[in-house]
Amino acid sequence: MARIKDKLAAWGKIFLPHSCVRYYPPQFIVRNPVVQGVGNAFDEGCEVAVIAYTVHNHQELAQQLGGEYPQYLSKMKNHFRYAVNKEIEERNIIVLHDYFSYSLTLFIRVEDGRQCISEIAGKMKKILCEAETKINGEMSPVAPVIDTGFIFIDKNHHSIQEAVLNGQQQALAISAKKGQSEFNQMVYEVNKIVAEKNIRLLAQPIIDVASKKIHAWEMLTRGPEGTSLESPLQLFSVARQTSSLYALEMIVLEKTLEQILLTQCREDIFINFTPITLGSPRFVADMKEMLSRKGAIPPGQITFEVTERDSIEEIENFVYNIKELRRMGFKIAVDDTGAGYASLNTISEIMPDIIKIDRSVIENIDKNSVKESMLKGLLLVAREAGSLVVAEGIENEEEASVLSRNKVDLAQGYFYARPGRLNSLASV
Repeated sequence: MARIKDKLAAWGKIFLPHSCVRYYPPQFIVRNPVVQGVGNAFDEGCEVAVIAYTVHNHQELAQQLGGEYPQYLSKMKNHFRYAVNKEIEERNIIVLHDYFSYSLTLFIRVEDGRQCISEIAGKMKKILCEAETKINGEMSPVAPVIDTGFIFIDKNHHSIQEAVLNGQQQALAISAKKGQSEFNQMVYEVNKIVAEKNIRLLAQPIIDVASKKIHAWEMLTRGPEGTSLESPLQLFSVARQTSSLYALEMIVLEKTLEQILLTQCREDIFINFTPITLGSPRFVADMKEMLSRKGAIPPGQITFEVTERDSIEEIENFVYNIKELRRMGFKIAVDDTGAGYASLNTISEIMPDIIKIDRSVIENIDKNSVKESMLKGLLLVAREAGSLVVAEGIENEEEASVLSRNKVDLAQGYFYARPGRLNSLASV
C-alpha cells in the first residue's frame, strides 16, 4: 500500500494547478478521466482523436543521462503540456496521458470530424515543433528523436473503454512506425482494402433551394462494413499515415464513375479529394486514363470537391492540376468555407465554380443574426468569385427558410435526405 501511495505522490508532482492538461498513468487509462471525457464528447455529437508522441531513442537517452534521465523526461513532458495548451483550445482537451516514460498520448475533442484529418495532423506537428524548440533550447544537448501518430476513437464500438484502449494502442503503433506489429497490421488492413477495392459509396442529394429539385449528388465513402475502418475518419486517417491515401482516393473515383454508369445518373456528381491527391504529379494522367476506360461520362458532370485544410501553397502541382482539370471541363468546389482562413485563402487562389459553406455557419442560423450576416458576407465573396453556393448541414425547416430568403443557390443536409445508395435515392 505504501508503494502505491508513493507512486501516486510522484505522479501528482507533475500536475500544474492552473492547467487543464493532466497526466494519468497507464494503469488508470480505463478509468473516468479518459473514458468519461470520451463518452461526454460522443454524447455531444463530437469525435475524439488520440495523438501519440513516442521518443524513439529513449534507451540511448537513459544511458547518456544516467540519474538525470527521470528529471529530463519530466521537463520534456512539461514542455509538451505547454505546447498543447498553446495549440488546443482548453474546452477541447480531454487529457494528456503519460502512457510510458517515453510516450505521451493526447485525447482531444473534435467538434466537426468530417474534414478535419489534415487539421489534426497540422496541430500534431505544431505541438511537436513547439515542444522540440523548448527541449532543444533549454535542456541537455542530447536531443530526443520524437515521432507522432493519430487515430480517431471508434464511436460504434460496443465498449467506450475498449475503444479508448484500442485507439491509444493504434496511435502509439503509428508513432512507433514500422518497429511495431500493430502498425504493420494497420498497413496490411488498408492495403487489403485498396487491393480488393473494398469500399462502399453512399450518395447525399444537393438540392436547388428555389425549385426544391435535386441538382447534384455528393459521394461519401465507407470502409468494410462492421470493421474499425468502416468510418471514413478512421479509414482516411490511417490511409494518410500509411502512404495509401492516393490509392484509396483513386478507388473512390473509379467506383463513382462505375456508379454513374450503372444508375445512368444525369445530375452532377461531387467527389471529395484532398489537396494532397489533387496535387499529385500523377493525378491528371491517371484520371484521364480511368475516364477513357469507363467512357461516356462528360467531364462537366463531375465536380472535384477540395476537402480538408492542407496548405495548397506547399503542394507544388496543385494549382497547375486544377487549371488542367478546368480546361478539360471538370468543375471545382471548395469545402468548409467559413470554418477558417484556409478555405477563404483557397478560394482566392483557385476561384472555384462552387463554394460550400460549412455547417458551423448554418447551424441554428435562424436564431443567430450574426451567423446570417456571415452568410451574407460569404454570398458576396461567392458572387465576386463567380461561384455557386452550397449550404451544408441543413437540419430543419427554419434553417432552410433562412437560405431561401437570402437566395442561396444549393443546399444539402438531413432536412432534405440522409445519405443512401445512389439508385435508391433517385426519386428523392
